[in-house]
Amino acid sequence: MVEKKIKKKMANFIDYNKELKFEYGITQRLSPLIRRVIAPNPSAFTLHGTGTYIVGNDEVAIIDPGPAIPEHIQAILKTLKGERITHVFVTHTHLDHSPATVQIKAASGALSYAYGPHARNIKNSEMEEGADFDFKPDKRLKDGEIIKGSNWTIESIHTPGHTSNHMCFALKEENAMFPGDHVMGWSTTIVSPPDGDMSAYMTSLDKLNHRPESIYYPTHGAPITNPRPYVESLLAHRYEREDEIMVCLKDGIDNIPDIVEIIYAKIDSSLHKAAARSVLSHLIHMIKTNRVKCEGIPTPDNKYRAVN
Repeated sequence: MVEKKIKKKMANFIDYNKELKFEYGITQRLSPLIRRVIAPNPSAFTLHGTGTYIVGNDEVAIIDPGPAIPEHIQAILKTLKGERITHVFVTHTHLDHSPATVQIKAASGALSYAYGPHARNIKNSEMEEGADFDFKPDKRLKDGEIIKGSNWTIESIHTPGHTSNHMCFALKEENAMFPGDHVMGWSTTIVSPPDGDMSAYMTSLDKLNHRPESIYYPTHGAPITNPRPYVESLLAHRYEREDEIMVCLKDGIDNIPDIVEIIYAKIDSSLHKAAARSVLSHLIHMIKTNRVKCEGIPTPDNKYRAVN
């Protein structure tokens, strides 16, 4: 009965793209100012692997150096032999994005730029095993800050949600956006409390939706050539997820494991742990907006009820 109600509500369609032609260790030219090297770290959460972007020519910036995989780092440095790395930008501090910064800096003398280190107060959280607590940027960036290279201009955009320190980077010369994990073309983004925040994530999506960039280059997957309608579909999907959760609550399904079993029934069960974190994040957002209640603080083991 609950499944039928949920199926009837689902109207949003996200145009995912999981196709990508590439070779590990081989640099691809994507535009006059953008190249990409993909790290060999494929998984259910990274798709083909981490896409490290090289911005500019001769004097370049790197966006998301990636994991500390020697062959990936060597591939980056090999393709940039004879060029100078002047800046290293990091969208956020997960182990598939920031650790290679150390080796890239050591080889080039470049400085690193990011919003800041990973939040320290959640170091012992069960879902933060993927965090890079060692990364500290040389330069901490503010929202809207402009950084100029010799042939490129980057604007930093603070987009908390996936992590509290997540930043997107806009390349002014090509009206392009590097959205990190905030917007991915092949999947929705994991939002896992306590550092992940659904309220902040949805606000950040809306923030991007009011910007002018005409193409996105996410860290995982292919470029997104229709960013505005795509971001709108991601927002609609989140609102529909909350509608699904509300249907469950009003039918007396009051705990996260049972909600996940219903609304993620078609998703591989190996991903249900991550899905449970997103459901918790949605419930926290729904409590903040006075649609849901629970006793005490919201936790994975708590019971929840609809306000009306």
